[in-house]
Amino acid sequence: MEMERYTISADSGADELVPVALCIHELMNRLPVTARSRDRKGIRIEKGEVLDRAYTGPVLEEVLRLNRLLKTRPASGQYKGIPVVVAPVRNDRGEAIAAIGIVDITGIFDLATLMEHHSDIIKQVCGKDPCPLPTETVGSKR
Repeated sequence: MEMERYTISADSGADELVPVALCIHELMNRLPVTARSRDRKGIRIEKGEVLDRAYTGPVLEEVLRLNRLLKTRPASGQYKGIPVVVAPVRNDRGEAIAAIGIVDITGIFDLATLMEHHSDIIKQVCGKDPCPLPTETVGSKR
């Protein structure tokens, strides 16, 4: 009995990337997924469908060039301004041969910025500090 094998290479085309990218897409609750190999354009998947079989994007290309994970908001392309995370697929020598990315829902919530502006937000919502006022707390109403 021959063992089945699946290979991703630096020259993998869109059709070769689809099974892995669709798997990631489903695992990530159908978040958009993109992928490409080093030498060929790849795919863009949204809502369970392959929407583009000749896809590339600036972050996919940058990850292939830098050979490292990137979490960013692209300045151009299909996902301009939307947080994405893209990781390299490496060969046994550690070289980036492909890149796979997803829309990064954790990047939508910038906790550091929220905390930095917390008191300003409270003042804007309540109009006074402290907020809620001691007479407005849940404990004061019991």
